[in-house]
Amino acid sequence: MSPKELSYIEDALNHERHMKTKCSDYANKIQDSELKSYVTQLSNAHQQRFNEFLNLL
Repeated sequence: MSPKELSYIEDALNHERHMKTKCSDYANKIQDSELKSYVTQLSNAHQQRFNEFLNLL
């Protein structure tokens, strides 16, 4: 894998980690159970994509 490709993967990992953290933080603050469930699902989707990018390495 080229250094440029590794850089793209690193950027994607950082993005997914950031989005997962933000979604988790907001889910913990949301009172509405339906909205909380949706944001939790978003958090899980970001974690899954993070794992998929990590497996490329």
